[in-house]
Amino acid sequence: MLEALPTSGLPGLALGEVIGVFLQFLFAMLRIGSFLIAAPLFSARFVPLQVRIMMAVCLTLPLMVAAPLPTLGSLEGARIAIFVFRELALGLAAGLLLQILFAAAVIAGDRIANTAGLGLAAQVDPTTGTQSPIIGQFFTLFLIAIFLSLDGHLVAIRIIIGSYSLIPITAPLQGEALSEMGRDAAGVMFRTAAQIMMPVVSILLILNAIIGVITRSAPQLNIFAFGFPLTMSATILLLFLTTTSTGYAFASLVEDTLTRLATMFEDARDG
Repeated sequence: MLEALPTSGLPGLALGEVIGVFLQFLFAMLRIGSFLIAAPLFSARFVPLQVRIMMAVCLTLPLMVAAPLPTLGSLEGARIAIFVFRELALGLAAGLLLQILFAAAVIAGDRIANTAGLGLAAQVDPTTGTQSPIIGQFFTLFLIAIFLSLDGHLVAIRIIIGSYSLIPITAPLQGEALSEMGRDAAGVMFRTAAQIMMPVVSILLILNAIIGVITRSAPQLNIFAFGFPLTMSATILLLFLTTTSTGYAFASLVEDTLTRLATMFEDARDG
C-alpha cells in the first residue's frame, strides 16, 4: 500500500498574505521611486523610465528584510492616503533638494554665457530636454562628472535607504523641516552660483567696458569686427584658467548637498 504524502509540502503563502506582502513592497518603493523621479542624473531624459522602475524595484528588495515595514492593519482605511502622501513628500523633497542645489551650475553658466554674448547659442540639454546656453550645459555635465567621481550617487542612495530607519513608513513627519531645508537650499544655490561665475563675469564686464570706450573714441571701428571675437577668446581663456577652482567649487557643492540631504531626514524625524 502506498503511504499518504505529507500535507506540509513546501513553505508557501496564502493569497491574502501574498497581497499583503505586495502592498508592503509598494509602500516601501514609494519613497525611493519618487526620489529617482525628482533627483538629478536619475531623472535625466536619457535614463529610460523602465530603467528607473527597475532601479526602484532592486533598491526596495533589500528593504523587505532590513527596514521596518508597516503592518497590514495600519494600511487600512483612510490613513493609507496619509502614508502615501508622506512617502511621496519625503522622496520628492530629497530629490528636489539635490535638483535645487545642482541648479547652481546652470545659473552660473547662463550668466557667463549672457555676459559673453552667447545667450542665443542654446542647445537642447540632454539631462532636462530643454534649451539652455552652451556654457550652462558644460557646467552641468562637469558637475555630474564630479558627482559620479565622488560616488555621490551611491551616498545619496545610501542616505535614502537609511532614512527608513530614521523615519519608518507609518511614523509622523515634521513637514516644516522639509520646507526650511528647501528655503536654505535656494539661498545656497544663488550664493554658490555667484561664487562660481563672479571671477569670469567680473573680468568680462571690465573687458566690455574697455571695448565700449574704444568704440566710443574711434567710431569707425566696428564693434562686431573685433569686440565679439575678443570677448569669445577671453571667455574661453577664463574658463580654462578657472577650471581647477570651478572643479573644487563643484566638489564642495556635492559634499554640502549630501550633508544637507542627511540633515533633512534627521530634522524631519518627529521625536
